[in-house]
Amino acid sequence: MNINSLHSSLNYIAYCGNTLTNEQCVILQNSLIILQNENNFANVFLWGRIFGLDNDYFIAFGYEKDALKGRIFYYSTDLTNWGILPVATKRAKRLALLSSTRFQGDAALQLDVNIKYPIEVDYASNEKESSEEPLSEVLKEEDRLAATVALISDESAVVPRGALLKRTDRCVVQNLAFKGLSSAEAQQLNSYQHYRIPQQRWNTNLLVRQDYNFAIDFLDTIDIDISAERCWSLKFQQGGQFSTLQNLYWPGMIFYHSISTSDHGFIYIGNGRKNMDLPFMI
Repeated sequence: MNINSLHSSLNYIAYCGNTLTNEQCVILQNSLIILQNENNFANVFLWGRIFGLDNDYFIAFGYEKDALKGRIFYYSTDLTNWGILPVATKRAKRLALLSSTRFQGDAALQLDVNIKYPIEVDYASNEKESSEEPLSEVLKEEDRLAATVALISDESAVVPRGALLKRTDRCVVQNLAFKGLSSAEAQQLNSYQHYRIPQQRWNTNLLVRQDYNFAIDFLDTIDIDISAERCWSLKFQQGGQFSTLQNLYWPGMIFYHSISTSDHGFIYIGNGRKNMDLPFMI
């Protein structure tokens, strides 16, 4: 969610039941503008809010040149002081998915994450064998926060097709010529792309799109996700004037787009827990 249109963007996400107070918006906008000026960012965005027991984490990111690979994430608990999120490791991502407790709100907190059951049962011999491997690992909450933000961004952060442009020097920038999706395009899942480094082959869209354009079709579309029609909820509000897209694996992630305009964005407001029960709910 771009900080320059923070107040107007909250009107879109309010249809999904999530919003921020006016006081929080004013403080966030002022502090993020200062963050942008101090780091010479081209753009700064409010990523979202993760609820904690003692304090909530507000997440933001910005970039200088490359809108895809140059993103730097920050977090804050008081809306004014921002700290850099560390780069999420594979270990932290694995442990973050295994964490069953709520975020506390203390970045320095050390968490014990259970990684396996304490007793292994051999049903063939009906004997119990105690495992010598450790039953838990220690994970710092700051690392868990970074891993959670990375997981949510990779799986549910979305941009409309054409909003990002890859230049000839392979630098990804915002497409100033983007005028929004049409009503017909907004109804198709392949018009929405993951805001992440592409994981599919470069010619994936080339094989399925007749109007393929490498400059704007270099990102993965959400229609190739496993059970895409079930894990994505696409709705239209105000008589089809704008669309909202929600990922059911990560409740709280909301993408909005005003039809036939360049207004779009996403924000996450939730507890940072993945809905692992979704396959049993659909």
